[in-house]
Amino acid sequence: MPRLSRKEKQAKTRSSLMKSAAKVFCRHGMERASIDQVAEEAGYTKGAFYANFKNKEELFLAMLDEHFEQRIEETERAFAEAEESPPDQARHAAADFAASLHADPEHARLFQEFYAYAVRDEAFREELVTRFATLRNRFERIYQRRADELGLELDVPMERIVRMVVAMADGWALWQQLEPDAVDDPLLEEMMALFTTGVGVRGGILQHT
Repeated sequence: MPRLSRKEKQAKTRSSLMKSAAKVFCRHGMERASIDQVAEEAGYTKGAFYANFKNKEELFLAMLDEHFEQRIEETERAFAEAEESPPDQARHAAADFAASLHADPEHARLFQEFYAYAVRDEAFREELVTRFATLRNRFERIYQRRADELGLELDVPMERIVRMVVAMADGWALWQQLEPDAVDDPLLEEMMALFTTGVGVRGGILQHT
């Protein structure tokens, strides 16, 4: 087996620390979780932690960046099929989002920890909002490209449409944890498809599901 380069080793260590942090934060909460616990869970020393992250907040934000990148990739895949109608693409994007949460259920719980921590820590809240703005901007480009392909002239700014989509997806993720039987995957798919149909109607094109 080939030896890993220094850069590869560091990437592996960072990945291990982030995976372990997700478990520790879900188990103890972000405020009560310690750097020692994260390092121990990953099988590293505290020194290894500080070689990769300045503090817990920097680790939190690295985890967010990784999760947001996954969400962008899921959306890009769902909108790659030009022959599909917008409601079908919305359903597929919703299904991919739900599948990613089921594959890693700690992520959904972790996001609630992020939000709760941000409410109590102004510096972290500002960083969180900044990263959400970057995520929304990338969603806007994806959605606008599709709207242009369909010739839609929207009477609602794309920035507000994206905020609506993010709010619906994150709201579903919260209630799915509380009422998993009632707030199921088809509910998210139907909600996004109906929303997309409504946007199409407002923009002058009726999209049939």
